[in-house]
Amino acid sequence: MTQTELSLAASEKIKRADSSIGHMLLESGKITPENAERVLRMQKELGIRFGEAAQRLGLINEADIQQVLARQFDYPYLQPGEGSYSPHLVAAYDPFSPQVETLRAVRSQLMLRWFARGRKSLTVVGIDRGDGASLFAANLAVVFSQLGEHTLLVDANLRTPAQHTIFNISGKQGLSDVLAGRADLDVTAHVGSFVDLSVLGAGTLPPNPQELLSRSNFAGLNAQLESRYDVTLYDVAASQTGLDALVLAARTGGVLIVARKNKTHMGDVNALAEQVAQNGAVVVGSVLVDFK
Repeated sequence: MTQTELSLAASEKIKRADSSIGHMLLESGKITPENAERVLRMQKELGIRFGEAAQRLGLINEADIQQVLARQFDYPYLQPGEGSYSPHLVAAYDPFSPQVETLRAVRSQLMLRWFARGRKSLTVVGIDRGDGASLFAANLAVVFSQLGEHTLLVDANLRTPAQHTIFNISGKQGLSDVLAGRADLDVTAHVGSFVDLSVLGAGTLPPNPQELLSRSNFAGLNAQLESRYDVTLYDVAASQTGLDALVLAARTGGVLIVARKNKTHMGDVNALAEQVAQNGAVVVGSVLVDFK
């Protein structure tokens, strides 16, 4: 019997045993067709689940089971090293950690306070460079996509962009090129590991980022994106580096402020909140991040 025939035979036996987890383990290469036969025998002899039998035989571990269950329930995530993304993308690589549980709590609040009220886009901004706002925005985009929301993360930081590095995408063309009329939305990159996540990089770094974001065609672009996606998150340059965040706030209507523990001053957060209000937008919430 050829390897292909063996694989098909094992797959058919697993299907007859009504083991969707076994089928997914086989498809993903976690177990071989030969090992699938061993698992099926133990499953039948002991009357246990396929996954439990595979674990008892030492063929898979708990992480493998969790990943297959995630696929089964449309909750994609990655094993460490898989996907070539930043290891700090914890929502992708460690979705059951306390940090990601907190991210999901933030997501729930944003759904209730903002997106469930007909809003489709939100600006995410930190106070100073290095506050972790870009990484937070990236992880937040992942958890929104894991919820099944068709999500777009736009790198509107036209000064020190980071999303192309975090998601390992081409940084050649992006938002700046679209606003300048040098590219269209085809430059948006779909993140293959997550069905509902796309990223629009910053693109060519312009000499006039604030003026570029202030152009009237940005309103039309934002409306276009809102018609295509359930959630659009804009990662923008830190407020201390310029007024880009206020320009974006006026477009999206809402801002999420990211502060860094033991670094960001409350006075700066309050000052930004006042500026946002003066520009006709609202502060939807604020988050405190802590990292070394």
